[in-house]
Amino acid sequence: MRALVAAVCLALSTVAPVKAAQVEILEFVDLSGWAEDDHAAALQVFTETCMDLRSPYWAPICALAAEQKNARTFFELFFKPVLIGGTEPALFTGYFEPELRGARRRGGPFRFPLYRKPPELQNGTRWFSRAEIETQQILAGRGLEIAWVDDPVEAFFLQIQGSGRVRLNDGTALRVGYSAANGHDYRSIGQELVRRGVYQPHQVSAQVIKNWVRRNPVEGQELLHHNPSFVFFRELRNLPAEKGPLGAMNRSVTAMRSIAVDPLYTPLGAPVWIEKGGRDPLRRLMIAQDTGSAIKGAQRADIFYGTGDKAGREAGRIRDAGRMVVLLPIDRALDLVTDGWE
Repeated sequence: MRALVAAVCLALSTVAPVKAAQVEILEFVDLSGWAEDDHAAALQVFTETCMDLRSPYWAPICALAAEQKNARTFFELFFKPVLIGGTEPALFTGYFEPELRGARRRGGPFRFPLYRKPPELQNGTRWFSRAEIETQQILAGRGLEIAWVDDPVEAFFLQIQGSGRVRLNDGTALRVGYSAANGHDYRSIGQELVRRGVYQPHQVSAQVIKNWVRRNPVEGQELLHHNPSFVFFRELRNLPAEKGPLGAMNRSVTAMRSIAVDPLYTPLGAPVWIEKGGRDPLRRLMIAQDTGSAIKGAQRADIFYGTGDKAGREAGRIRDAGRMVVLLPIDRALDLVTDGWE
């Protein structure tokens, strides 16, 4: 998803964070709303990726996790809340799994392709930019199309989300997930609209951007090219419909319990307590199961809101401050404070 290569992310999830930041061990009584959360729901999501954590810090805990009958006691007994980089407020945003209309073959309104990775593209190398790919038709006629959709703006935002569902014109559906990117850094078109004076920062949301691009097709196309990053997909054939999209750990993420984080600070698979402010405050134990190109820093998280338009509207208006606290195995937390960053 919005994901890095799964193997790289899994490796990062089993070692210490590698960038220096202030570290403070807290107590569970310091977590606002901790006692009121549904810890059993968080534990269930935690166990879905826990088996992938091979670090000696995590393995004994994961071996016990599935046997626990009291989830809150489990977290309080085996973890310490650790505030990493807490000198600045956290920034919370939201993401979702979009649903697009499409077809396996080009025809009628379905004129905008979703591409699989070209064979010559090497992971980690810089390739053609978005503008070059689209204006020079770099990929056209090569048989790389997975599906064709009816809206180029939705196709653009699908690349930002990194995964989605395509409702086909024959009544079936397919799932696509992140495969690779062209090596260019992501650039926010929302920030670009603010820079141009089109909107104020508080006015910008995904829906506002989509509407502006559709009202201004020529300028809108140029705006989309402001983001040089381009994402390629793979078809996910064996992912059950009731499951969420695959995150960076190559496991399904769960609505309102999974977050994307910066794995340089927050180990993938770790429980994370979030205290989000804003119009809809949220106090909840989440699990770090995903990453994102725009998710950078110790106090940065992207909350997965689910699938479809409603989830997209909710996710699109989230840009709130707060605090996030990582739950680390007790030995790991103490070692981090004593020895610093390894």
